[in-house]
Amino acid sequence: MTRRVVLLFLAAFLLLGSAGQAQAAGYRYWSFWDRDGDKWVYATQGPSLARPSDGDVQGFRFAVSANSGDAAQPRGTADFASICAKTPAEDGTKRVALVLDFGAASDAPPGETPPAPRTACARVSPDATTADALAAVADPLRYDNSALLCAIAGYPKSGCGEQVAEQDPTTTPKQQPAADAADDAADDGPSVGLYAGIAVVAALAGAATWQARRRRNATD
Repeated sequence: MTRRVVLLFLAAFLLLGSAGQAQAAGYRYWSFWDRDGDKWVYATQGPSLARPSDGDVQGFRFAVSANSGDAAQPRGTADFASICAKTPAEDGTKRVALVLDFGAASDAPPGETPPAPRTACARVSPDATTADALAAVADPLRYDNSALLCAIAGYPKSGCGEQVAEQDPTTTPKQQPAADAADDAADDGPSVGLYAGIAVVAALAGAATWQARRRRNATD
């Protein structure tokens, strides 16, 4: 019986550990998006490979996310006619509308403040890539040795796709509507797995105590 209790305690410990790991780490990086009608679609190619057409709208968003499925989308105006209204068409060139969202303060690296989101209309050669268009309107850009885009318009000053805790103590709280904040507070609370693990440990502790008393009574 003692061996069984020990094994159950070990299982509960592992359950608690896995519940803690549910707060998955994310990555702080620039995500790249294509505008499809009235919605954003996560780009399937990197900006150095993508070759937009005249009239395309593309976006970049700096944020902390675990993967493309939960990546934050660019905010603000995403209409080609509005973004490129002051950039007339010219023969032998194409125009690409870019939405540059530097993210929230809560996603910024320690000690840095994100610039305000902005848009830009890049007039580039017909065979230009998105990276070329970006360089034309948002220099300086910074890349790592693997050609991963690390900084747009010099932001951030350092770092590149680094892994960070989902709840980063160095960041400031997100400013958001009260309803969203309440929802996030509920989401950020202890997980169901954690509560279940605590319950299992409590139950095992009670069982161990009962077993010990039973043995003492049997020997008395």
